[in-house]
Amino acid sequence: MLTRTTTVAALLTASAHAFQIAPPSHRPSTTLHMGLFDGVKEAFSAPALERSSIDSERETPIDRWMGWSVVSDNKEVQAPSKVTANFVDAMDEANYVAVELQKPMGIVFEENDSEYGGIFVQSLKEGGFAAQNGVLKEGDQLVAVNKEKVYGLPFDDALGAIIDAEGATTKLVLFRGKASQFYGPTGASKAWLEEFVGKGGVPATSAESA
Repeated sequence: MLTRTTTVAALLTASAHAFQIAPPSHRPSTTLHMGLFDGVKEAFSAPALERSSIDSERETPIDRWMGWSVVSDNKEVQAPSKVTANFVDAMDEANYVAVELQKPMGIVFEENDSEYGGIFVQSLKEGGFAAQNGVLKEGDQLVAVNKEKVYGLPFDDALGAIIDAEGATTKLVLFRGKASQFYGPTGASKAWLEEFVGKGGVPATSAESA
């Protein structure tokens, strides 16, 4: 009887050892699954990936876990960039003006920075034909003289086109904007400008007819 009891106890002890749960450090399956999801989180949370902006009312736990940004109702809306705010479409004829003036016109031109070239209206002489016409403004960029393109030319060459122009009056076509808006990355394409200048730009006007 003693031997049978001893045998049963031994079997129970062996069974307990057989089904003993390994410590957390020896549970490879759990470690594998956690590593997998951590990798997914890192992939979606990486700085190189653009994160979405989510409305606060639609935020979910997965959004917080992934670290996706949430738009708060009290958060101030970001102001438009300076490029957008200062944009003037150089391929819109509405942003051009033209005048037909006698010489001397009474316009003081100045050259743009060397990165752009071309000339612009620095000021108008009081009592001159340009001032009397009333259309031109300081800062207007000279684009064409009659049907000759002068945008981007050095000062002497651009002004020379006005001096050499024949006829009782000379037509000037100008862009109403800054040099950066006309010559910069958002400026008009070469093909558009050539077609625009080739047809004579926009009709000449005066303050009385405008």
